[in-house]
Amino acid sequence: MQKSVMSQVQTGRLYAKQWPMRKELAPLFIEFKVIKATDLAITVMPILAMLTLFFQLNYLGPDFLPQAIASALFFISLPLQGLLWLGKRAQTPLEPAMQKWYHELYTKMVANGYQAQLSEKKPRYLELASLLKDMFDKMDKAFTKEQF
Repeated sequence: MQKSVMSQVQTGRLYAKQWPMRKELAPLFIEFKVIKATDLAITVMPILAMLTLFFQLNYLGPDFLPQAIASALFFISLPLQGLLWLGKRAQTPLEPAMQKWYHELYTKMVANGYQAQLSEKKPRYLELASLLKDMFDKMDKAFTKEQF
């Protein structure tokens, strides 16, 4: 099933908000770095695009308008690339080893009082993000320390 670009960007935003930004997860998952870079790009790249457009037009003149626009559009597209990657990653099913770890983590959390349904037989990274967020938010520190 092919998703539209806008729905994939929206899924990427949701996934970035859902993913727990914890130092314990940084060595295990690339999401920590991608979300940090995308957040930085969302704040910096529009400013950089405007400055690029302004300085190229100011110093090189209106003859370089197409190049200035192309440069500005490149800088604007960088945060979108990060969100598209996050949207695709959120919909990607977990690998078999990661599925096993997901189910083991869920079982341990239920044994320690977690009360939520297992979402799917074949979980995706979005469900993993939700489970990890619940683990860090709802479980005690001793449990999370034991898992990592």
